[in-house]
Parts: sequence; C-alpha cells; structure tokens
Amino acid sequence: MFNVVRKEMQWGNAKLVLETGKIARQADGAVKVTYGETVVLCTAVGAKQPRPDVDFFPLTVNYQEKAFAAGKIPGGFFKREGRPSEKETLVSRLIDRPIRPLFHPQYRNDTQIVCTVLSHDMENDPDIVSMIGTSAALTISGLPFLGPIGAARVGYKDGEYLLNPSSEAIKEGDLDLVVAGTRDGVMMVESEASELSEEIMLGAVKFGHEQFQSVLDLIIDLAEEAAKEPRDVAELPEGYDALVEKIAGLGTEGLTAAYANVVKQERSAAVSAAKAAIVEKLGDEVPDELKGKVSSIIKDLEKDIVRGAILKTGKRIDGRTGADVRPILGEVSVLPRSHGSSLFTRGETQALAVVTLGTGQDEQIVDALDGEYRESFMLHYNFPPYSVGEAGRMGSPGRREIGHGKLAWRALHPLMPGKDAFPYTTRIVSEVTESNGSSSMATVCASSLAMMDAGVPLARPVAGIAMGLIKEEEDFAVLSDIMGDEDHLGDMDFKVAGTENGITSLQMDIKITSVTPEIMQIALKQARDGRLHILGEMAKALPEARGEVSGNAPTITQFSIPKDKIRDVIGSGGKVIREICEETGAKVDIEDDGSITVAHTDGAKGKQAVDWIKSIVAEPELNHIYDGKVVKAVDFGAFVNFFGARDGLVHISELAPERVKQVSDIVKEGDQVKVKVIGFDDRGKIKLSMKRVDQETGADLEAGEAE
Repeated sequence: MFNVVRKEMQWGNAKLVLETGKIARQADGAVKVTYGETVVLCTAVGAKQPRPDVDFFPLTVNYQEKAFAAGKIPGGFFKREGRPSEKETLVSRLIDRPIRPLFHPQYRNDTQIVCTVLSHDMENDPDIVSMIGTSAALTISGLPFLGPIGAARVGYKDGEYLLNPSSEAIKEGDLDLVVAGTRDGVMMVESEASELSEEIMLGAVKFGHEQFQSVLDLIIDLAEEAAKEPRDVAELPEGYDALVEKIAGLGTEGLTAAYANVVKQERSAAVSAAKAAIVEKLGDEVPDELKGKVSSIIKDLEKDIVRGAILKTGKRIDGRTGADVRPILGEVSVLPRSHGSSLFTRGETQALAVVTLGTGQDEQIVDALDGEYRESFMLHYNFPPYSVGEAGRMGSPGRREIGHGKLAWRALHPLMPGKDAFPYTTRIVSEVTESNGSSSMATVCASSLAMMDAGVPLARPVAGIAMGLIKEEEDFAVLSDIMGDEDHLGDMDFKVAGTENGITSLQMDIKITSVTPEIMQIALKQARDGRLHILGEMAKALPEARGEVSGNAPTITQFSIPKDKIRDVIGSGGKVIREICEETGAKVDIEDDGSITVAHTDGAKGKQAVDWIKSIVAEPELNHIYDGKVVKAVDFGAFVNFFGARDGLVHISELAPERVKQVSDIVKEGDQVKVKVIGFDDRGKIKLSMKRVDQETGADLEAGEAE
C-alpha cells in the first residue's frame, strides 16, 4: 500500500530520520522528519500553472504548532488552535528566507510550504527540524528548486561551539545562532549573542555550515530514491531578448540620470517618470505575450544601472562611498508624559521609541508548546504606510513587523538587567516615522536611547547597522548603512547589532546562491566600524542610563516575608490583600517564596501599602507601645486590635490606675486607645495594658516612674 523511503543518521546528540511515501501522498513533496522525539510533517505543493501577469514568486510558508504535540489542550474558549503565534510567524519567516532565492527565476506558480509539528520532546526545537524537512520535501517534489539546503543551531559555551544544543543549554550559554545554506555557502543567519566578537560569530557560522553538510547528503540520498520527475518551467516568450535590448536602449539614459538624484523623494519621482517614459515610447509595439514582462525587464535594467555604477565608480546612489554612514541625530525625552522616549534619525530613516515601565502584573503570559512562561521585556515595532510616503491599509502587525520587532528585541535582550536589579516590566514601542533603509536597526538605536532615558540600567548602549553586498562574478562591494534601493537591488541584507564590546544580534539574508566566509569577514569588520561610529553619535544625546527611573513611572519596593505569613497577607478569600490594594491604590505581587513587590505612582501611597503589609507579618515587641482600636468589650476586659490583624487583651485590671467596676466605664467598641505589650501567655496570646500608658501623649508611664 505504501512505498516508504526512509533515511537516517546520527547527528549531534540525536538521530535524524527522513521518511516519505506514507503520509500526505497527494502533496508534490511530503517528508516526516524526526529528530530525537520531535516530529514535524513538511509538505510542498506547487500550482500546475503559473499565475498570469505577476513579476514575483508567489511563495507562502506556514509553520504551525499543534498543542497535542506536547500533550496539551489549547487554552481559551474555543479549545482549538487559532491565529499564528509570534513563534509560528517567526519560524515561517525563518524557513522562507533561505529557500526563496533558490527557486528558478522564471518560476511563477503559487507554491505553499506547510510544516506541522506533530511531536515535541521539549529538547529539540522544531524550527531546525522544519527547515530540514522543507528542504527535503522540495528536493523530492519535482518543483524547480535549486537546493537542497541544510540548517543547524549553534550554541557557544566555555569557548566551544555546540551543535543543536537543548533549550536549557541555550539559556546557559552565550549564543543562539541558526544558520542555513547550500553546499557552497551560507544563505541565512539569525542569532542572539552575549556581546561576542566578530571572530567568534564568524566561527559559529562556519561551524554550523560544516555540521549540516551531512544533512545535505542525507537529503540527496532520499531524493535519489523518492524524487519525482522535475517540472518544466515555462520558457521566456519569443522576442524577449529583443525586448530587453529595446528597453535598455530607450531607458538607460533616463534611469541613469534619475538615479543621480541624491534625495530620495526627488529620486523616486525621477525614476517613476523615467519608467513612464519607457512605457510611453514602447507604445503598442509590445506583443500581448510580452506585456506582462515589461515591468520586470525595467526592474532588471534598474538593477544593472545601480549595481554597475557602484562597482565601477565606488560611489553609491546618494554619493557615499561603501563604508560611509549617513548623518545621525539622536534626541531623548521628546515626549513629556512617557517614562522614556527618543527620536533617532539616520539619513531618511527615523524611529520614535517610547518606553513604558510596569509591574509584574503587566508581564506578557506566553502559552508556548514547551510550557507557559512570563516575559518582562517586550518590543513592538510598527511600520505605518506614511513612513514611505504611501497611503495604505493599517491593521494588526504583519509578518515583517513581527520579524523586525523580534530582531531588535534580540539585539537589546542580552543587555537587559535581571529582575533582581530592575523589577520592572519594560515595554518599548517603536514607531517608524520615516524609512529609507534598515528601520529595524534604527529601532535598536532608538530603543536603546529611550530605555536609558527611562532609567533602565542597561550595561552599555546598543546600536545596529545594515550592510549590503553587490557581487558580479569575482567583483564585489560591501556597503555600510544601506538604503532601500540598495536593499532591493543588492545581493545581501546583513544586519549587525551590538555594543562597543561585541555583537548581540546578527541577521543575514542572501539573494544569490551563497556568500563566502571571506565576504562575511569583510562585512563584519566594516559593520563594527559603522557600529562604533553610530554609538559615538548616540552618546551625544545620552551617554549612559539615567541614575533613576522617570518620575512618571511607578515606584517599586521589593521585600520578603516568611512563607508562613503569606496566608495572613492574602487573607481569607483574598480579603486582606484586596483591602490593601483598594485602600492605597497600589499593585501588589506576592510570590510563593515570600517575595513581595509593591508598585505605585504615588510614593506616599506605596509606602502606606508597604507599612501595612509589614505590620501584618511583623511580631509585636515586648514593652512597645502601639495605637489600637477596641474591637470587643467583655466582662473581664477589652480586646484591642493594635498590630495589623493582631488582637490582644487588656485585662480589666489593666484598663486604668484605679479599680474598674465595669469595662464599659472605661472603653467601648470602636474607641481608639494606646496600649503597651506587657507579656505573652503560654498559648501565645498577647497581654496589653492601657493604664501603663499616658492616653493623651502615648508616653510610657512605667518608664517615667523608673527614671
């Protein structure tokens, strides 16, 4: 019934198994990948016919985690998986980025990759498994994919690189790096690091590339037995080459002149006019079968003009050399009521970052496949259409916004102080108000300044820079601080963020088949020079974090109480803690170990809540005088609440210096009195006295007598 093909090998600390022919047989390619006890089903399907009149490759990647993979039932009302989580969106992008450049350039068929996590062993992250499975599914599918690719996760601890470390090992180490590529070179890198040097980062990339070579061999072995016949890709229509030459003749001069404008708005207008002139000159001479190719031919002509000029002259569109960074201006405290804010402008790219400080109650609860956890550091990136001078739809964040926000988060996360040193929940919102190249790196710079403005004790400022590459055969140029046009028309998007001490995040995407370690080494060195320059410009606005948090932020007090006192602070059904919060307006968090955090925007109210809690858990001291309230009068004395929830008995003989016939002659319920602790009985009950205290002044009469 099934024609199963199975290949396996030992890879790192677990066995890697590729299997096809049993599940999802109607897909063009379907591979079940097992690594350890993590299992992912990866499928690839391409439409039979190309999409008409499109000049791009319509590829969709969907990575989905099923709760049953971890033996869980989804939370929420509907009890089924819903919209993609942040993790699912990020992994979908992770899979997409290295495979997209490897499809045949003329392939225009709708293509969908679906990776479904079927089992998760809590040790081996399904993202690497999904990337390998996608590569295998595409390789056997018959689709025009120029792979396969391999992928690996690399950790670094105690001077050694680790292959596919567990989640726990990643937390304990200094690096979390994912690398993917072909036999010849690297296609994609995504990482977070603890201020590591360029040499260590480059070594990690090389290590990962070496380690997944055996995975490529395994995929090829599978394909030799299971691959389908390759599909034919539609050939270019007759007359295509002649049309290319004609458009080059009509438009080269105009587009060259248009790209000579150094100001983005003027350049964009001139380029649009030059393109319109080409179309107008062509008129109705273009055959119907070639009309859909005109825009892509003009785009290729633009690419040749811009790239050729850079390689020949060393000058870029805006007149800079390869290593030049555009003018930078950093400003802080730009918003009066925010806890911290900054405006970072680099050339025609600008980000407004705003920091809000909250308490433990503001932490984000993440229900992940490997368990629920709380996140106290959040960074949200927004890219409104006006930032590029366009009118467009605005709604929930897309994949690009989530991806760019996570990249900036990774760059800053290694420098964030621990909860012990800084008990706040920190949320950053980056509004990209202008964009012409690397708004994600502008977000890193703006967010660093805004946090320092808010008084977040960052160990060091963080800056980021985007690098580009123009490569024609053996000739190449590495570009610092790339603009939007250089990103679209170049061969590499290489983003590096970090401090003066080292790299905290590195992301690389390649649009050609691969990039060599030599080019990466040059790019990393040039990026370091650019990063240090940007840090110097940022220091002009604010060199280090302010000594205290903003006055608009809540004041947080932390202290501990004995575990056996937690119940007293919370009270029956939460009555006591609720009363404290309602009376003072404070936010109170109580941990199982007795740690208490009290937050309030009003310092006096916060202190009142702290004193209230401490009075509940503290023990009354012998011979101390306290203010109290009579809560009950009985024949033999009065019960007085004097120490939080503590009551004590004032015996009738201790009510007044003279003999008292009836308790009601001296006190009644509700009276405010002053009492002295005079002893504790065998059962721990507290003995109080009123007659030994001056009820007017609160003076200790016994102390006066002793003197």
